[in-house]
Amino acid sequence: MLTLTVLGNVNAQRNAAQRNAVPAAPPTPPVEKMPSGSRTLNIDSSITTHAEVTIGGVRVPYDATAGSMPVWDEEGKPIAGVFYTYYERSDVKDRAARPLVISFNGGPGTPSVWMEIGYTGPRRLNIDDEGYPIQPYGVKENPYSILDVADIVYLDPVNTGFSRAVSKDIPTSRFFGVNEDIKYLAQWIATFVSRKNRWASPKFLIGESYGTTRASGLALELQEAQWMYLNGVILVSPTELGIERSDFVKASLRVPYYAATAWYHKALSADLQKKDLTEVLPEVESFTVNELIPALAMGGFLNEAKKKELAAKMARYTGLSEKFLLQANLIVPSNFFWKELLRDKGFTIGRLDSRYRGLDMQDAGEGPDYNAELNSWNHAFMPAMNVYLREELHYKTDLQYYLFGPVRPWNSQNDHTGENLRQAIAENPFMHLLIQSGYYDGACDYFNAKYSLWQLDPSGKLKDRLQWEGYRSGHMMYLRKPDLAEATDNLRKFIKASLPKPNEPARY
Repeated sequence: MLTLTVLGNVNAQRNAAQRNAVPAAPPTPPVEKMPSGSRTLNIDSSITTHAEVTIGGVRVPYDATAGSMPVWDEEGKPIAGVFYTYYERSDVKDRAARPLVISFNGGPGTPSVWMEIGYTGPRRLNIDDEGYPIQPYGVKENPYSILDVADIVYLDPVNTGFSRAVSKDIPTSRFFGVNEDIKYLAQWIATFVSRKNRWASPKFLIGESYGTTRASGLALELQEAQWMYLNGVILVSPTELGIERSDFVKASLRVPYYAATAWYHKALSADLQKKDLTEVLPEVESFTVNELIPALAMGGFLNEAKKKELAAKMARYTGLSEKFLLQANLIVPSNFFWKELLRDKGFTIGRLDSRYRGLDMQDAGEGPDYNAELNSWNHAFMPAMNVYLREELHYKTDLQYYLFGPVRPWNSQNDHTGENLRQAIAENPFMHLLIQSGYYDGACDYFNAKYSLWQLDPSGKLKDRLQWEGYRSGHMMYLRKPDLAEATDNLRKFIKASLPKPNEPARY
């Protein structure tokens, strides 16, 4: 394996930084450069730089390694290279007690860029306090990074970021599917942990969006196929995790999200609007569980008077008209909601974060022309990540960085990842689960996430190790600065709380 690393007196640099406590200089450039001039990934290579970041007023030195490691087939032949960035605090002596967080995003065709430079990494992209792009593009220190309490590796599945199969002859079916994805990434993670000598470390998975499907499946696959046991799993804006729900239950569970979004855009009645969001939502959640779901279970035999009563309540909670709700049989398609809520004001609203507004060619229609929030995020993230990888981490390649890579067709059959996660937690008394959701996320809405948490373990025996948190933003709740501060602080608390006491046994 070719490893290009920064040379020099690292200890002297650290000691000087600790004595002087002054802002750090830019990361030390490597003596050599990664080879460029090729669009073929070097599947077993890396480059390391040294830098510092101030977190909570404390200067944290670290090594940042950007590179690729192979995926092998059953005969030990390399079939792909998975790109990763690894951040390791460099002033830690006891690596065995140091937590390791393994991080990825979803799509399923997106790399880990979102959480790496938006959430937990030592550098954060240049955006305003609400998460909107500003120029110049680039990154700055992230004072909320969790690198003070844990080392972090961000990995990009095949055909995301710089990760690629070794040739076009490798069948994509080896990688592109719920269970295929889980299997090869578990093997890759085990190799990474071995190479970095981290088997003794407490380990955590954090996945976002489809990455929560991935994390839930990996929790069990790592235990049963790699014999690697985790301390915790963190699901950010989770999918349904293969937990079955009828169409009317699924539709009903979206109503609290509709209410949150309507509240944000001041589309509710005055009495609800004057209340805080966290005062409004419990009322809507109660209505959803205790009235709407039982009523919709009656289908076409629901009493007409009751149907009108429910339509009036839904109109009050969603900002939509009673007439439409009756015409729709009390089931509101999300796409229509994003178009309808602010139609009279000339705006659409975003899918992944409904605080964002968009402009359509015409106000008529059943759905928005584009995703306002996603275009905003692409605007900010893509330039910043290219600047960061190539100029600060000195990873030189002519490969295109796939922000959204070609991973279709994706095999979505046999998704039992929610049950996989439950079994992994049951088998491992050390394992804890944290779910983080944004109230304005219309793709992986917060109340469906709560429902998944409730249904994850019907016995209720595991609930003391399961928790959920809500934030006043959307799918990437960490883009809003107040939520970033709160969410990362909660991650620290979760990591620390999930570590056993010295000599505490894993037993029931």
